Amino acid sequence: MKAPSSAPCRRSREALGRSQEKMAFWGRNKYVEKERRVKANARDFNDKFSYADNRIKTSKYNMFTFLPINLFEQFQRVANAYFLVLLILQLIPEISSLSWFTTIVPLVFVLVITAVKDATDDYFRHKSDQQVNNRQSQVLIKGSLQNEKWMNVRVGDIIKLENNQFVAADILLLSSSEPYGLCYIETAELDGETNLKVRQALTVTSNLRDLSKLMDFDGEVICEPPNNKLDKFTGTLYWRDNKYPLDNEKMLLRGCVLRNTEWCFGMVIFAGLQTKLMQNCGRTKFKRTSIDKLMNTLVLWIFALLVCMGVILAVGNIIWENQVGRSFQVFLPWDVFQRNEIFSGFLTFWSYIIILNTVVPISLYVSVEVLRLGHSYFINWDRKMYFHRTDTAAEARTTTLNEELGQVEFIFSDKTGTLTQNIMVFSKCSINGQTYGNVYDEFDQKVEITEKTPCVDFSFNPLCDRKFKFYDSSLIEAIKLEDHAVQEFFRLLALCHTVMPEEKSEGHLVYQAQSPDEGALVTAARNFGFVFWTRTPETITLCEMGQAVTYSLLAILDFNNVRKRMSVIVRNPHGQIKLYSKGADTIIFDRLDASCEDLMYTTSEHLNEFAGEGLRTLALAYKDLDEDYFEVWMKKLLFASTVIENREDQLAALYEEIEQGLKLLGATAIEDKLQEGVPETIACLNLADIKIWVLTGDKLETAMNIGYSCNMLRDDMNEVFVISGYTLLEVQQQLRNAKEHILGLSRIRNATGDAEKTDVFGDDSVFEETIIAEYALVINGHSLAHALEPQLEHSLLDLACLCKTVICCRVTPMQKAQVVELVKRHKRAITLAIGDGANDVSMIKTAHIGVGISGQEGMQAVLASDYSFAQFRYLQRLLLVHGRWSYFRMCNFLCYFFYKNFAFTLVHFWFGFFCGFSAQTVYDPWFITLFNIVYTSLPVLAMGLFDQDVNDHNSLRFPSLYKPGQQNLLFNKRQFFLYTLQGVGTSFLLFFIPYGAFSVMVQEGGSVFSDQQTFAVTIATSLVIVVSVQIGLDTHYWTAVNHLFVWGSLTVYFAILFAMQSDGLFLIFPSNFPFIGTARNCLSEKSVWLVILLTTVVCVVPGLAVSFLRVDLYPTLTDKVRHLQQSRKRQGPQAQNLRRVRRTSSRRSAYAFSHQQGYGELITSGKNMKMSTVSSPHSPERTPHSSNWIENALKRKKVSCISDESIGASESGDRTLPTPHQEHTE
Repeated sequence: MKAPSSAPCRRSREALGRSQEKMAFWGRNKYVEKERRVKANARDFNDKFSYADNRIKTSKYNMFTFLPINLFEQFQRVANAYFLVLLILQLIPEISSLSWFTTIVPLVFVLVITAVKDATDDYFRHKSDQQVNNRQSQVLIKGSLQNEKWMNVRVGDIIKLENNQFVAADILLLSSSEPYGLCYIETAELDGETNLKVRQALTVTSNLRDLSKLMDFDGEVICEPPNNKLDKFTGTLYWRDNKYPLDNEKMLLRGCVLRNTEWCFGMVIFAGLQTKLMQNCGRTKFKRTSIDKLMNTLVLWIFALLVCMGVILAVGNIIWENQVGRSFQVFLPWDVFQRNEIFSGFLTFWSYIIILNTVVPISLYVSVEVLRLGHSYFINWDRKMYFHRTDTAAEARTTTLNEELGQVEFIFSDKTGTLTQNIMVFSKCSINGQTYGNVYDEFDQKVEITEKTPCVDFSFNPLCDRKFKFYDSSLIEAIKLEDHAVQEFFRLLALCHTVMPEEKSEGHLVYQAQSPDEGALVTAARNFGFVFWTRTPETITLCEMGQAVTYSLLAILDFNNVRKRMSVIVRNPHGQIKLYSKGADTIIFDRLDASCEDLMYTTSEHLNEFAGEGLRTLALAYKDLDEDYFEVWMKKLLFASTVIENREDQLAALYEEIEQGLKLLGATAIEDKLQEGVPETIACLNLADIKIWVLTGDKLETAMNIGYSCNMLRDDMNEVFVISGYTLLEVQQQLRNAKEHILGLSRIRNATGDAEKTDVFGDDSVFEETIIAEYALVINGHSLAHALEPQLEHSLLDLACLCKTVICCRVTPMQKAQVVELVKRHKRAITLAIGDGANDVSMIKTAHIGVGISGQEGMQAVLASDYSFAQFRYLQRLLLVHGRWSYFRMCNFLCYFFYKNFAFTLVHFWFGFFCGFSAQTVYDPWFITLFNIVYTSLPVLAMGLFDQDVNDHNSLRFPSLYKPGQQNLLFNKRQFFLYTLQGVGTSFLLFFIPYGAFSVMVQEGGSVFSDQQTFAVTIATSLVIVVSVQIGLDTHYWTAVNHLFVWGSLTVYFAILFAMQSDGLFLIFPSNFPFIGTARNCLSEKSVWLVILLTTVVCVVPGLAVSFLRVDLYPTLTDKVRHLQQSRKRQGPQAQNLRRVRRTSSRRSAYAFSHQQGYGELITSGKNMKMSTVSSPHSPERTPHSSNWIENALKRKKVSCISDESIGASESGDRTLPTPHQEHTE
């Protein structure tokens, strides 16, 4: 195609230059790209556009920005800003009655501790970034390949990749070591799929194989600007006065791995943060818990209360000074600056603000951080979340979100590697009406297969895969008896596929398959004596029970999503032409010969049995073809392959024609191995009212199969809605129809239901539906793109929330994040995202809580996560045990903390009415300083760290115990108000009971208790004892640490009290310790102890009575479980038995795991074969070097591998280059 003339070309380039709109921002030039323009080997040209370099950055801070940004984040906490203001006030001597260091020391301590934690977290992000940025890449510079760090690679560079290397940037494939510029990549980091994909260079660049040609390459690419669309690329290559269209099949994206390709060259198009992978990663967000946000609101409330109390006391001071204070000015004169009673009231207001600030002490935030750190260590130390196989322990990578683990309502999970192991296992089969795979005992009773069940001995087969396990020996006996149907069954499995063999080393044969189910089937055939050995574009060589047999490959009728089957046509050594076919049972059964009707019904029963066990099934059939008929059909096929219009339709019609009258052989049953405990975990989390949505990059059939395996989808569900529209209107209609279906049935049920139900639910049909019926929603990626549009997102969310199960398939990483954000924004529920690959990073960062699984797809998800562990099943313990305990402990801690501080602080308020509103403190200043730091800090910390309402066994046994956290019942504005009221009441009693008693009480010597110091010590002692008794009553689970801290704190209080009010300290520091001998004189009086006892009883008994009556009359589920736990204390708790529901239908084809059209055309074309190996099968020059190890293995076993005379030397085909695979089967 000729390029346009030079003038139009120049005008288009000028227009392109104008499209790069330049904006000045603080002196920097920033380009807004509308198109990208990249020239090969021209760094100077490309530098004009200021494209991003290849350095990535996932960290939040650097050396210069850490302090300002971190302080800004910390002062977003209202409490920190509040204490900063208080500190400034305390520096003003005229209004401060407390020393400034009482506030600045704890404030700085909190800021430093938090900053160190944040800096440590960010250091590991820097370290990870540095590790990636310093990877080596070969860049073509000045005619030679030079090693450069990834961060130094620039747009327009030509780089060389070698086998098993990560792709450094988004590059345009120019050439490769394979024929026709082909290469294979693994995209697990992008979409979670471990099957390989094919990429092919332009024909015009595929011959750029040596450095001199590459150095002379000066092509220019004009393409789309950076975006996050992983499956789309649009561009044009201009080279040598021609232009060539570019699409996604020509691109290798950053994060992919080059596989089974010796080398390739590519031109960098997007680099660094502009690559599609990084565009999908999302930004690291500062996460705060809902309790943190509530605390901000409560601090504002408390500050408002503080201002109100300050105003009341200031007004009182004005009145007192005006009416009473003037009479005392002779011996209590005003200060020089104090001009009148109004100004006196103004100063008093600020003095009381300082005195009463201990309602929210800074120690609260220190304690919260200590608790969160302790809860994080409990997660790290939990041996029940340790995975021995990979030596991986659970890790809390952040310490700020622990209590939020107890409030999760939505879980968004990846599929591959998170729910599944992505390992396919040949489990059972049905051959000629006989099932194989079950194990029976001597009484002919089926035995459950466990790890201790003995495996079949495959020692008769020297070429078997040692890792393959099968447990039914009757199938081996049928093979050895040369049962014709059994042999045809495994011959079909060994021939009908697109698998490629590869010899990794001598004696080590590896199958590389397009999908893992194909690998499992070929491996099964290999172990049962039908070894797939080699292939060329024209032949397939098997080793059948020790004999090498080569079949001529005449045609491959490839799989696609419409056909749902694959067939091969081969000629065996006897000249017979056979068609072998495998596919979905419904598809194969429709094409069977009438003579197979009885066998079809028998096989169908077996398929139902397999499907009931969650296995993936395929039906197998064959057909003998007449030579003349096949020749005519082959001519039609060759003609249809060359037509331009309707080629696909004509080929499909020909395939349909020949795939009729098949004879049924049987069926296979493959298990896609879930991670251990996944169905039980999902069932348990569902009982906790946690909604689980699966967001996967896999295709719809795959996702639904896993849904059935995990019991997220069940046959007894009322309806499974599949949203698959391609346009906005189609998706809108499908969403509306599904919602109307649900709500319509609800109304019908309401109308026809019994009177009792109608009375209970009334018109709330949706609520009734969620109780009575279960629905599932499955939505495709292209439909989801429309559903996430502003006009449809509410419809999507409403429908999804009416369904018990939601599965989104074929979604991009950014779409995963958008779904999470949708729920966060509109449902205001706590969300958790869990995944194991780089394609899950964006979702993990967006959710309130991100969990990474240390899996097969690298560590990107773990590095971006807040928590990590090795298996999905540990999520159950993380949430129902650690999360629930953390939430329970934190809520109890906060409620008690507010209670004790209101009780402690508001005594000053009551005292203000009796001290002339002079802002005098009730307590000894040292008591004020030490109350929250020493006297009461450790008991409440012990409760916050170790308390548990029920043990871990019962937490898992009764998942409904989790629901109070979701409903935010344990700490909310109502609970805060109640505990504040209790604190206010306690402070009132603490002040007025001693005040009243002292007004009528006399000492044993006859003198009255009239001094303020004795009054202060009595109130202080009563306060410490009351709060200690209260925490003892609030503690559900006593440990040695609790006892030590509670009794130890009381002991320390009295020890410090007597020490500070001793004669010795007064003599040394008379101004700092004015309460000389008060404790000794006061606490030696029996009447004082009676007052303390009376105060304690009156303060504690009302709350105790209310708690007792509540538990007795209105017990919660927690109360009932605690009662059960105590009654069975000597018995071990029973384990919860969550059995997998057995299904009797919903057979699912294993072809659901082929994510794209098969590679039959690629194989028959020979394009994927090595140049040196694609030669005539009858060529005498060919040497069987790659098959020596197989022959040697057979010789060692004294097995003669006899070559069929009719096929000459073709059985010794050379090793071929493998096609894309999803899993290695050795």
